[in-house]
Amino acid sequence: MKQANTIEEVIQFLDEIIETSKQEQSAIGLFTALYREVTYKIRDGIANGLFQDGPRMEKLDVIFANRYLDAYYQYQKNEKPSGCWEFSFQKTEIFWPIVVQHLLLGINAHVNLDLGIASARVSTVENIETLKSDFDQINTILSDLVANVEKALTKIWPAMTIVLKVLGKIDNIVIDFSMKTARDGAWKFANEFVALPEHQREATIQERDVKITEVARLISNPGYFVSSAFKFIRLFERGTVSKKIIYLEEIE
Repeated sequence: MKQANTIEEVIQFLDEIIETSKQEQSAIGLFTALYREVTYKIRDGIANGLFQDGPRMEKLDVIFANRYLDAYYQYQKNEKPSGCWEFSFQKTEIFWPIVVQHLLLGINAHVNLDLGIASARVSTVENIETLKSDFDQINTILSDLVANVEKALTKIWPAMTIVLKVLGKIDNIVIDFSMKTARDGAWKFANEFVALPEHQREATIQERDVKITEVARLISNPGYFVSSAFKFIRLFERGTVSKKIIYLEEIE
């Protein structure tokens, strides 16, 4: 399986997944396109001195990305990745999930499970607190992307702006989930995970994975009213899967 050693290799491998997804009309490329945009921003932030410790941030980014790459290639080989990633990938093979759900399923697996592990892997119990400032800088990056994510989603379904008045702004959905809830949880998990002896870590990852997979089930089936609204949105989403991926690639 492919493993990245630098942030440029991360982008290269994400590019490959996106192009394959376009060719195969696979919804896997939806989250991957968003993730690549975040990776661009982190790469540029490192280059521009946004982070206190750029080399550590690149190391974290690479470890973080390799967990996604591992899950993706395992799934492609009919091997079993983490349960939350398996659930996310399985949902890309059916018609009903809307683009927002695909994005949230990817965010759920990658942030709630992978980010805490990656943060712990570049830290020790003694120095993990020095990572907090750079960890929080990613919140700023995500905030800057939210408005453009909303623009991309309204291109896919122009009437979404009307529905959002009922369901709540998409920026609230994305910010609340990916930043406030998931990222706070990821930081808490990182602090717990870094303190564990190596022989306990795999069992802890598996326990965490079970919990995060349950969150994925809630994203996939958020109750009768919201699910009904999502199905209505899905029936009128515009474009092929590859076109939707292109809309997300246009985020800046």
